[in-house]
Amino acid sequence: MAAPTHVRILDERTPQERDRAFLPGAGKTWLLPLYDTFSRVAGIRALHERAVELAGIEPGQAVVDVGCGTGNLSFAVLAARPDAQVTGLDPDADALRRAARKARRRRVGLTLVQGYADRLPAADASLDHVVSSLALHHVDDDGRVAFARDARRALRPGGKVTIVDLGGPASTAEDAGHPAPGHGHRPFRALTRPMRSRVAHSRWWPAITATASSRS
Repeated sequence: MAAPTHVRILDERTPQERDRAFLPGAGKTWLLPLYDTFSRVAGIRALHERAVELAGIEPGQAVVDVGCGTGNLSFAVLAARPDAQVTGLDPDADALRRAARKARRRRVGLTLVQGYADRLPAADASLDHVVSSLALHHVDDDGRVAFARDARRALRPGGKVTIVDLGGPASTAEDAGHPAPGHGHRPFRALTRPMRSRVAHSRWWPAITATASSRS
């Protein structure tokens, strides 16, 4: 008999966050049904697999996927490490419901939390990894600063943040702490100030892949 599948969706928004605006992963709410099709056509699965490879997640480790959307990066983590403890975080309830349906079809355990990148669903020093794919460019500069601070709070000593996000042709492997084109944002400056960083180009997408370890 197949092992039971534990999939749950938790709403951890505060009353003040109930009406907080956010930009959906597909840009428009009505485009959500097309998001997974677009991801397959664009080859984003390979980007997720590369992110998981860079993260170096070990058996049984605790992982939060920030801006998980319909769960594709979370599923890439679970494909590589089925016993990882994965939590997906996203403000979009419709995307989380899609992720839950996909998790049940795949018979994998997954916790999904409705919430925001600046308040991770984890106790202090409880996470081994924070991962994110193509999500943080939707967050403004102040939000990314708050995300970096909360990731540092939630990570155990030696824990790691791994991000793949939109960069641009001027981005370089040594330039994580400088402004990068793409949506007019500076995606990693907030992250690399409190953490040590290593950056590499993605060959599949105009993206920057960054990994950063918390201080011991």
